[in-house]
Amino acid sequence: MSGAITIRRVGRGEVFDHIDGLSAVLIDCVEGGASVSFMLPISRKAVEAFWQNVALGVTRDERILLVAEDADGRIVGTVQLITELPENQPHRADIAKMLVHRDARRQGVGRRLMAAVDEVAREIGKSVLVLDTVTGSDAERLYECAGWQRVGNVPNYALMPDGSFCGTTFFHKQLS
Repeated sequence: MSGAITIRRVGRGEVFDHIDGLSAVLIDCVEGGASVSFMLPISRKAVEAFWQNVALGVTRDERILLVAEDADGRIVGTVQLITELPENQPHRADIAKMLVHRDARRQGVGRRLMAAVDEVAREIGKSVLVLDTVTGSDAERLYECAGWQRVGNVPNYALMPDGSFCGTTFFHKQLS
């Protein structure tokens, strides 16, 4: 990875242009063992279809997509804020697919993405955020350090990319 990292919101008019870069990050994470909805062997076609759906959600204002880019403009991380929730939850949003390419880990990219998503959530009037992650993962420690509160764990909630079971920890964050 080269140079400084920039965190930014991806606009409606450009979101489809970033499918390849987003796909590369997601594939890298799954191949590295991340339980983020995909199994091994991972299909590029399935990953691209996933990002196409995310892009459509961005264009419909149902979600906000943030990316971390290196000095060369390569996407090295991403996170989503899902804002399209039931009408009795206008104050809440879900955090999804917080991903950092293995080449960019341990450099504060995840911490910066989470700080940026908090800021965006505040800007659009959200006061409660919710997410889930693999129990015992590096991400779990990241969220705790970022001020998230553990709600609880569900054993055998999902599968790792290799097919083994993993527990999931649920978190919430109250924004002020």
